[in-house]
Amino acid sequence: MTEPLLIESHRDGALEIVTLNRPEVLNALDRPLIDALNTYFEGLVERDPVRVVILRGEGRAFCAGLDLKSPSNSLHTGVRAALDVQQRIARIVQRMRRCPQPVIALVQGAACGGGFSLALASDVRIAAPDARMNAAYINIGLSSCDIGCSYLLPRLIGASVAAELMLTARFLTAERAEKLGFTSETVAADKLLDTGLALADEMLAKNPMGLRLTKQGLAMNIDAPSLEAAMALEDRQQVLLTATADHREAIGAFLDKRPPAWRDS
Repeated sequence: MTEPLLIESHRDGALEIVTLNRPEVLNALDRPLIDALNTYFEGLVERDPVRVVILRGEGRAFCAGLDLKSPSNSLHTGVRAALDVQQRIARIVQRMRRCPQPVIALVQGAACGGGFSLALASDVRIAAPDARMNAAYINIGLSSCDIGCSYLLPRLIGASVAAELMLTARFLTAERAEKLGFTSETVAADKLLDTGLALADEMLAKNPMGLRLTKQGLAMNIDAPSLEAAMALEDRQQVLLTATADHREAIGAFLDKRPPAWRDS
């Protein structure tokens, strides 16, 4: 059997490229792929040597959403079984947000429903010109408040545009996504991976603990109850980092005009 999820190690293990590998169905999410994504992102919490993750889809689409033809995804086998399917998919998003590694999503073609949520849960999104993303959940008789969309989307693009997209399931094109700040940039499809790798290399040039705490701080402070609460977290992170060997190395490297040699300590 073809593996539903491909994992490639790069940059001496500091970078992993994770590829959804069901191109014949536009990388739609069936039970094996859902379970593989859950296992992978859950395991990242304990894998400090992996510092950045690139998430992509094989073939002409990022992810077309839930595989409605797969019997394992049926939502019509009773409340308990339907809740199990729902929560399995939802846990992917929770684990992507919880893992300490920044996740860069490379989006080409369709990113619909569950695929849209995978893009939402990533830290940075880069799109090809043919990217078409939407909150497709409502198109199958459900609510668009699904798999983290009602939480993440308004925080990324604002409540009004999020409501428009969620209430209509309109497609978000690459051009509009970049204008809204949903994606960082749009690049030719054949440059997508190279652009993601270049961004990952910039992240890998930073101190490992600072990278992890920056992701954590962004995730926590988006819901901070006040500026004072957000700055209190920032103050504690900065003081913690001043006690590290990597902070001292960074100061020395800056003064010596040389690249730092990180020890993650």
